[in-house]
Amino acid sequence: MKDTDRIYSQHTSKQYNEELSKLRADFLEMGELVERQIKDALDSLLTQNKQLAEEVLELDHKTNDYERQIDQDCTQIIALRQPAAIDLRLIISITRALVDLERIGDEATRVARQTLDLVNSDNGTKGLQEIRHIGELIKAMFNKVLKAFADSDTEAAYEVVKCDLKVDQEYQSAMRSLITFMMEDSRAISNVLKTIWVLRSLERIGDHACNLAEHVIYQVSGADVRHMDTGQIKEIVRD
Repeated sequence: MKDTDRIYSQHTSKQYNEELSKLRADFLEMGELVERQIKDALDSLLTQNKQLAEEVLELDHKTNDYERQIDQDCTQIIALRQPAAIDLRLIISITRALVDLERIGDEATRVARQTLDLVNSDNGTKGLQEIRHIGELIKAMFNKVLKAFADSDTEAAYEVVKCDLKVDQEYQSAMRSLITFMMEDSRAISNVLKTIWVLRSLERIGDHACNLAEHVIYQVSGADVRHMDTGQIKEIVRD
């Protein structure tokens, strides 16, 4: 069996195998927590649910705890086990992906904070349709990249990379629409700016999900596809 057909190598040390398995499981649990943050942050905004927004803020503490613990576990495995080949790629990809997961959680928290500001506003929220549309794209991207990590699926990871281009296009379109609205009605500037910050957070979540997909490709293939265009990534994935 090739290295790329396995999640990690099998070792004579049962404890080492369990450490690697737990590392992956903990990372996926953190990913599921961040996925909940994204969903709840969007739902809180679209339904103007203050309590749900506050719950998202609380979840961010749990996300940070996961990041610290998993990072410590990665460091300990490297120090004690001196991993090589696919094991090392797994650990490196997780340490890189941790940064993106934590930042996605931060962006979801920012969306929740904007929700709290907008709930207390008398002018309503402009751009909910754009937020809903881009939010659905973001949720689908993140769900797919988590599954790609769980399944070591580079093809699914590549699909996430492609989807980020769609998110960028929708974001630019929404920005043009909102800027036009502000020019037509100066009274709406304050709330529209809050909506723009929400859209910016969603666009950044898309960027981080794309980074996660690149980490999956590295983990499985050993190819560092950061800063490559989609055409180059496609060649590597389908080679």
